Amino acid sequence: MLRKSHLVAVSCVIAVLLVAQATAQTSGLQPGGKLIELDEDNWHRMLEGEWMIEFFAPWCPACKNLAPTWERFARVAKDVQVQVAKIDVTTSPSLSGRFFVTALPTIYHVKNGDFRQYRGARDGDALMYFVKKQQWQSIEPLSAWKKPDTIHMSVLSYFFKLSHTLKHTQKLFKDFNGRLQEEYGLPTWGSYALFAVATIFVGAAMGLLLVCLVDFVYPPKKTQRQSFSESQEHLADGVEDLATEEIEDDVEAVENEDEQRESDEEEEEQEEDDEDEEEEDEEDSEEQAGDVPTQEKDAESEPDKEQKPVPKQAGDAAPEKSEKTEQVRKRKPRKGD
Repeated sequence: MLRKSHLVAVSCVIAVLLVAQATAQTSGLQPGGKLIELDEDNWHRMLEGEWMIEFFAPWCPACKNLAPTWERFARVAKDVQVQVAKIDVTTSPSLSGRFFVTALPTIYHVKNGDFRQYRGARDGDALMYFVKKQQWQSIEPLSAWKKPDTIHMSVLSYFFKLSHTLKHTQKLFKDFNGRLQEEYGLPTWGSYALFAVATIFVGAAMGLLLVCLVDFVYPPKKTQRQSFSESQEHLADGVEDLATEEIEDDVEAVENEDEQRESDEEEEEQEEDDEDEEEEDEEDSEEQAGDVPTQEKDAESEPDKEQKPVPKQAGDAAPEKSEKTEQVRKRKPRKGD
């Protein structure tokens, strides 16, 4: 019976320890309940109350030197109602981007959502004096556009997380590349070619998905929906219309040239007719001037013959004029040529 009672007691103690450990892990506390570990899931806890937060990395020498001091500070800070926590930037890269951490270790004091960066000494007494005497009041808090709980800093945190994911992907790629070379004997260029083809296909699939998504969100109008055959028909009609317009333009140009040529020929013929008429008028005037003295002499000697030469001259001038008009008519067939 005594042995059984001892076994029951030991089992109860073990059960209590397991429950306490599970409770500490779920609440973010280390065994002992002194130092709180925050990550990307529970970092919002620091927005309520007063906190001292350390950003560290396991590979950082300065962080390793500060670790014992930070643990002692966490044990004594409970007397002034200050919670002490630490954040591993290697496992929570988005928080390093959200707080814009550029050096390690980085310490922040948080009081009811106001963030101040601690830049003092890193020993236990200086840290305790800082929170006990409320020296953080002399430090200007972060401006609104730098506060970690804003939207733009949240976007920046996603970029930091994406960078960490890409680094992890690169490591996986190297491991997979080494496995292909060792187990399947694939050369280096072959593995790179395989990944290049996979990248092209993934990009094409994502582009197709994006196009389908855009068409679904912004569907085109019915008037814009045309099949390939309809578009080809419209294109052929447009080409035919363009060719017809060009032919009509050429015909109009030829007609205009013919009209211009005809008008030029008519002007030339008119000028020639005018010149012939002027020559005929000059010849008539010269003949009339030469016949006047002879008519006077004949009038003195023979009055009966005064009117006879005149019809003869008129008869002579008429044939000459008809001959010239016939020459002009013979020239007009040039227009048809």
